[in-house]
Formats: sequence, structure tokens, C-alpha cells
Amino acid sequence: MGLRSAIPPLVLCLPALLPAQSWIPQTSGTTASLRGVSAVNERVVWASGSGGTFLLTTDGGSTWHAGKIPGAERLDFRAIRAFDDRTAIVLSIGNGDASRVYKTTDGGETWKLLFTNPDAKGFFDGLAFWDRNHGILAGDPVDGAIVIFTTGDGGEHWQRRKMPPAAGNEGAFAASNTSLALYGKRDVWLGTSSAARVFHSSDGGITWTVAATPVRNDGNAAGIFSVAFADARHGMIVGGDYSKDKEDRRNIAVTSDGGKSWSAPAGHPGGFRSAVAYIADRRIWVAAGTSGSDISLDAGATWKNFDTGSFNALAFVSSKAGWAVGGRGRIARFAPE
Repeated sequence: MGLRSAIPPLVLCLPALLPAQSWIPQTSGTTASLRGVSAVNERVVWASGSGGTFLLTTDGGSTWHAGKIPGAERLDFRAIRAFDDRTAIVLSIGNGDASRVYKTTDGGETWKLLFTNPDAKGFFDGLAFWDRNHGILAGDPVDGAIVIFTTGDGGEHWQRRKMPPAAGNEGAFAASNTSLALYGKRDVWLGTSSAARVFHSSDGGITWTVAATPVRNDGNAAGIFSVAFADARHGMIVGGDYSKDKEDRRNIAVTSDGGKSWSAPAGHPGGFRSAVAYIADRRIWVAAGTSGSDISLDAGATWKNFDTGSFNALAFVSSKAGWAVGGRGRIARFAPE
């Protein structure tokens, strides 16, 4: 839609014992609205956004190179998946053929158009890859079902997959490229908008099941915005209503059975959140949105707000390699303590 062990046992700690953390601003060199970010390691990070914009750093964000994909200057790249300092795939959103997939293998010097939305009424929402060859993209419903395509050759060719019926106009929010979450070699989960449900496939997107969640879906701007998993069983979804971004009711749910069932934890982030990430080396969760960022050390039972700035998307390799992006070219690196 336009803005359309397993996890180890709960850590018993008081909010006062949470480590200090913050976002350290970096200079992006662009004023584009950024909603895509992909961290390869502590030094190599890519980002993407409006106006055909892509960004690359190879020094951890000390310097960023901002460019535009030729011929795509009017497109909004809401999703990016990077593999190294040379190779990245981006996805643009928009009606019909404004939804496209491009790839670079030379650090952004040149880009190849791989795929254009074949549905005149279609609208791509997100893109994810298990590895360099195997990927998946999701789009808003066409003919009564959410659109899913998969690739097995790095995006050169895409195959449409059959999905269960959508609930009305149920799609996904193209807000942070984290409505899709992957784990292992075949598992994928998709969080939806107007119905706030989670679809799950354990075979790379070929067959799907669907589960209800307690996340709010009481308006066109409400639903699930982000999905993340710590392992194959323990996951978290966040969202809310982006038009009421300080409201914190029904903005989170967790699962311990691989997404078969979802429940609201005791605590919740401090408002609408468009992205959530699990940081394995610290066993913490970070959620961010336009009204702030929060951290949880106990799988969502308690949360602490640590920043009130506006961010759209997150990407973490570890607690020492995490980035957030937002409007007007805003980029920041996570400082855990």
C-alpha cells in the first residue's frame, strides 16, 4: 500500500538496567525520503528512496555516496537488498509498471532492469532474499489475492505463486521493506495491512497458511508494518496507525510457535512503529517509527524509549552494525552504549 533455545528465555531485568543507546547521525548527501536500507557488514551499507535514489557507504557511514538510477528518477525505491559492495537489488513501488526491480553488480555505476509489474492494477510492496539467488517479492492484491513472485536466479526471472484469498483490499505497507521476514533457507512471513494478518510459507513461498493477530486494523493507515524473527519459532510484529503515530495501542504482537498464533505482550513501544529488528549478539529488540525508537531486552515484555526522532526503516548485522533511515535523507548509526 502506498505508505500505501530459540529465542533464549525471557531476560528478567528492570528498565533501569537497560544499557544506554542512541542513534548517531550521519551525512547522507541527499534529501530524498529513505525507506530502504540493507547492511552487509560493519562497513558496507546500502540505502534507497524517492527520486530514483540509492546510497552506498563502504566505511561504515563516515562517507556516503548518493546517486540516481538512470531512467528511474521518478521512481520511489522503497526496498533494497545488498550482498556486497558491488551487488544490490532495489524495488520501486507504484501503480502498474511503476513497480520495478533493478540490479547493480558494479557498485551502482550501472543498473539493469530485471522485472516490471505485469499487472496494470498491481502495486509492489516489498522484496527479500534468502541468498544471492533465491528471493521473493510481495504486492497488493490482484484478482482477490495478495501478489507473490519468487526467483531462483538472482532476480533474472520471477514466478507468480498462488496465495490464499485476501481479506478485502488486504495488502502490505511499503513503509520499511520489513513486512516480509525470512529465516533459514525457506521460511518467510508476510504481515498485512487492513486485516493485520500474518501469512507464512515454509517452502520458499510455494504454499501458505495465514493467522490472525491482535494488531489494530481499524483504518486505512493501520495494520502490521514490520515482521522480524529471532529463530524459526520466535517472532515479533509491530505497526499501529501511521496517521496517529503517537498512539501506542495494539501496536505489537509476538509468537513462539513460528507464526501459527500471535498474542500481545505485556509491554509495547511508545507509538506507531514501522520497523522492528532482533539483534542477536545482545538478545535485544529495537523498534523505530516516525514518533521515536524503543528497545526491549525481554522479548517485548517491557520497552524503553531512547530516541524521539523520526525513522522509517532499520537494518542490523549486529549491535555494532545497525542503521536507521528516514525522511529528507536522514541516516543514523546505532550506538549500543
